[in-house]
Amino acid sequence: MNFVIDGIRYHVDIIGEGFPLILLHGFTGNTKTWTPFYEKWGHHSKIISVDIIGHGGTESPTSVDRYHMMAAVKDLSLLMDLLNVEKADFLGYSMGGRLALSFAMAHPHKVRKLVLESATPGIELETERMSRMEQDRKLAEFITEKGMTEFVDYWENIGLFQSQKSLPDHTQARIRTQRLENSIIGLSNSLLGMGTGSQPSWWEQLHVLSNETLLITGSLDKKFCEIAEKMTRHIKNIEWANIKECGHAIHVEESEKFGTIVSRFLSK
Repeated sequence: MNFVIDGIRYHVDIIGEGFPLILLHGFTGNTKTWTPFYEKWGHHSKIISVDIIGHGGTESPTSVDRYHMMAAVKDLSLLMDLLNVEKADFLGYSMGGRLALSFAMAHPHKVRKLVLESATPGIELETERMSRMEQDRKLAEFITEKGMTEFVDYWENIGLFQSQKSLPDHTQARIRTQRLENSIIGLSNSLLGMGTGSQPSWWEQLHVLSNETLLITGSLDKKFCEIAEKMTRHIKNIEWANIKECGHAIHVEESEKFGTIVSRFLSK
């Protein structure tokens, strides 16, 4: 289904009849990230799976301002209003996890439970934020200058995704195809507007988050395990599932286990 939100056409999958569950994919992903879980989660949730701005079937405007994290948060709030959803569970992976957490910080009354897969509240130190913004700017230029195929060749070989090299060839091919479905302008602007360096840092405000929160990480993803461990010291109502011998994308590498963990958390 398509919805026009503040002038932008959004693609959204809606499946199931239970309590609303808003699904937010990662950078270079789209709603297909979550289709393997639609049947399982559709038994207990009304799934609202969103192509984030600049990705999949959602439009990719030229203005970077439209991609800023809090602009994306506003779009999600307007989408909920359009769908007459007063409160929902949120599940986000990586970039989608940062968006889900940002939404919960801005609209805690609209969130029941929060599931964050391999996500971060942002970067605390301003010097590190500025450095990350510069990295993202250079990567955005790389996408613009080299094109999607060369960028995806690079992206699927970064250290964050090395554990995916052991996945079956057909799974790796599916992920690659999904990445290639995105647009140059959409991905480059997402890096500039919604990158980890560009978004607000929520570290100092995490202590006010009262929503039930589940963190899911892979034990091989050391950086995000350290982030999750630190988050558990800031958020009161929190659980952390760390999946052994798994990397950044638990929903791909241990899909059955991931789906069950999410179902148990949302259903309890």
